[in-house]
Amino acid sequence: MKAVRWSQQDGTGLEHLVLDERREGTVIESAVVGEDGAHAFGLVYRIECDARWQVVRLALKLAGGATLDLHRKDGNNGDAHAWSDAHGAPFESLRGCIDVDVTATPFTNTLPIRRMKLERGERRVIRVAYVRVPELSVSAVEQAYTCIEPNHRYRYEGLDTGFTADITVDADGLVVDYPGLFRRIK
Repeated sequence: MKAVRWSQQDGTGLEHLVLDERREGTVIESAVVGEDGAHAFGLVYRIECDARWQVVRLALKLAGGATLDLHRKDGNNGDAHAWSDAHGAPFESLRGCIDVDVTATPFTNTLPIRRMKLERGERRVIRVAYVRVPELSVSAVEQAYTCIEPNHRYRYEGLDTGFTADITVDADGLVVDYPGLFRRIK
């Protein structure tokens, strides 16, 4: 198990994350105290990945309220990368998404970085389930990752927003520096 912490670079938030990587898959559990604009929040989340670093479950809970529990399955009957809520109700808009991007954490950048194993100069466009915190709204968006320096630096592009950042990671793909947003402190 590995524990890491990040601070929001504006000084308003802190995250403590535990990563439990095993042969059959990886479980990530984290607590975030943060702020999005004028909205302060407390959040706990859990991400479960299969052995290929593909997300199979994302569960989030805001302190004092809302929850979100998404499940993804790969089937042989045309439902590849199909998402549903905890009760099995489908999220058709997320079909085809493998990764998730939760706005309150830099960790979700690790998911595609670890899964895709990009070579230097390689760029890949992906479709992700994008979760805004504290609203817990979910939508599918396109993003791109480019490997600048393997196991060290990647360019993130939000294709829907035009946002770009060069992210520094450690050998495990965990964010060390996400300029303007997050910095690793442990």
